Amino acid sequence: MNITTADFFCSYSSLNGLPSDGRPEIVFVGRSNVGKSSLLNSLCARKGLAKTSSTPGKTRLINYFLINDNLYFVDLPGYGYAKVGQGERESWGKLLTDYVVKRDQIALVVLLVDSRHPGMASDLEMMEFLDYCGRPFGIVLTKWDKLKQAEKSKARRTIESCAPNARFIVNYSSLSGSGRDRLLASIDTFTQ
Repeated sequence: MNITTADFFCSYSSLNGLPSDGRPEIVFVGRSNVGKSSLLNSLCARKGLAKTSSTPGKTRLINYFLINDNLYFVDLPGYGYAKVGQGERESWGKLLTDYVVKRDQIALVVLLVDSRHPGMASDLEMMEFLDYCGRPFGIVLTKWDKLKQAEKSKARRTIESCAPNARFIVNYSSLSGSGRDRLLASIDTFTQ
């Protein structure tokens, strides 16, 4: 897959009004502060396409990005740690759950896992939820460049044992772009 155009399309606070044009949706989900925005910017080779922040929980809406005018990348709110009230955290969780359960246009869910913390309970719960919903998913181990070689081997073994149903596992560095081509090729197989 070669990304030639990538543009912010729209943000949504509910499932009402989501695009109904039949384009496939590649969904990016992960814990707060896992690096979703950085990965999207790196993947699309567009600095600032998705807003990044050092504050966990910055993405509070369903954000759509139009890719090559024929599919959407969809950035969902992060789950897990976020310095927000319980009520707001619950509403994000409901929005994320309803979207994954009800959205027919989902072609693939890309689950981002911090390579420094593979096998966290919240990530395992997300994998179980995606399996339960029958959603094909792949895993991206983010922040791969922050690990030493021995840690890389251990992280990879851990995630492979935790995610037997993942369609792919890609090691990714948003800084260097390492893993970008592999991830794009993996996504491409779900958009044909």
